[in-house]
Amino acid sequence: MRVFGKIICLTLAVLTCLTVMTGCHGAKRAEMFEIPEEFDTSKNYEISFWAKNDTNLTQVAIYEKAVADFEALYPNIKVNLKLYTDYGRIYNDVITNISTGTTPNVCITYPDHIATYMTGENVVVPLDGLMKDRQYGLGGRKLLFDSPKSNEVIKKFLDEGAIDGVQYALPFMRSTEACYINKTYVEKLGFELPDQLTWDFVWEVADAATEKDASGNYVVNGQKVMIPFIYKSTDNMMIQMLAQKGAGYSTEEGEILIFNDTTEEILLDVASHVEKGAFSTFKISSYPANFLNAGQCIFAIDSTAGATWMGPDAPLIDIHETKKVDYEIAIRTLPQYDTENPKMISQGPSVCLFNKEDPQEVLASWLFMQFLLTNDVQIAYSQTEGYAPVTSKAQKSDEYTDYLSREGEDNELYYDIKIKATKLLIENTDNTFVTPVFNGSTSLRDAAGQMIEETTKAVRRKKTVDDKFLDSMYENMRSLYHLDEIAVKETTGRKRFGDLPTESVILLSSIVVVWTCIGAYVLVDVVKKRKSSKKY
Repeated sequence: MRVFGKIICLTLAVLTCLTVMTGCHGAKRAEMFEIPEEFDTSKNYEISFWAKNDTNLTQVAIYEKAVADFEALYPNIKVNLKLYTDYGRIYNDVITNISTGTTPNVCITYPDHIATYMTGENVVVPLDGLMKDRQYGLGGRKLLFDSPKSNEVIKKFLDEGAIDGVQYALPFMRSTEACYINKTYVEKLGFELPDQLTWDFVWEVADAATEKDASGNYVVNGQKVMIPFIYKSTDNMMIQMLAQKGAGYSTEEGEILIFNDTTEEILLDVASHVEKGAFSTFKISSYPANFLNAGQCIFAIDSTAGATWMGPDAPLIDIHETKKVDYEIAIRTLPQYDTENPKMISQGPSVCLFNKEDPQEVLASWLFMQFLLTNDVQIAYSQTEGYAPVTSKAQKSDEYTDYLSREGEDNELYYDIKIKATKLLIENTDNTFVTPVFNGSTSLRDAAGQMIEETTKAVRRKKTVDDKFLDSMYENMRSLYHLDEIAVKETTGRKRFGDLPTESVILLSSIVVVWTCIGAYVLVDVVKKRKSSKKY
């Protein structure tokens, strides 16, 4: 019994070590932030807020008003607003500033970017404790403004900011992609626009629109230029096509699955339509709204946040008056392979909080970050473009309900396509999805879009797009975006021991070690007993 007891103790000790080992494996996590009991209003704080706007002066004014209103409530907090026109530049500046300890306090960002920020030591503040704090958390009793409670932030949007089960971001605004359509040309080509687009329908109409007359003009518009189908964000295009087909993209752990048979089918299909002159991209041809409004495009896929640029009466139309054509514009959800099971990407900016030496400074920054979720900010910003507020508190407010009900009253605040785009997102929130977030997920996203770009360019340059071309491109993508450094291991069929996640390999290997140790212990004990018995 003494031997058995020792074996049990040894087993428990080793398994305890295993638990610690497997629990510590993985990406760095920031330490949980210790919230001060009280916010010190006797001290002054200066915090920085890095934000993004689409050169939209109305958005700039909303940011500036939010800062002014917040500073009026908390006169000891000064917020320095720095505006960017591109999320990529914010990302690059944050990465650069991590090494010098000069990150902003609050930053508009994406969860993919945060996963990279987290490779630094205790850079991004986990928000779980802050959100739940009764004093200064969401809906906290010591706040000087009407903050939404945790259950008033739409869960689908809130979950997008969680990485490995820890909340690192709050949603700020949400959008999805939509298809803006020249309905006049669709009907001129002899087609009836359905309520729900399919990829087959879009490709069929786009191919038909490439017909030219004897003079070399396109029949549908009588012009020398016609690109029937233009996609703004090809990374979203590839990701959504794969999701709709149920094909692999990546796992939560960072395993790269995108180089599969479905990806090849998609690229070959895209190539066939490019060859007919039916498809191009924003990077190759320019902004789809400009072609749509000039009568040189039929299907323009862009964010719902781009709605104010779409249509002959769009408030932010960006082409000369002489180039505009009059047409009936329609908006639909993204084309689907299976209309009974629609899938569309959820996108839009989130906000994250950066750690600082002074916890009071972090708390001051958290107060401002929360203020961005108040109704005044949420509703005002969502009205600038086809965004939806991220809280049910704002969406269900009388002010916002009234705004949505006034669709088409004018071509500014109540521009019908903008409001239709917002309703499209709200009605399809349950059909939206996000991609897994990990250190390197930004690179994978870039590679997804670049494969469509490279395929499109190759066809336009009269290159042959076949298996050989795709194999070569896949290798280039792996190298260019360092995907081999991200991937766990691509597997097909039965998983081998080496294909398991690292935590599983450690655990299984350690179990073998445990039982080996137990066997050795028993053997030594038996040998000792035999030697002892021989002495007598």
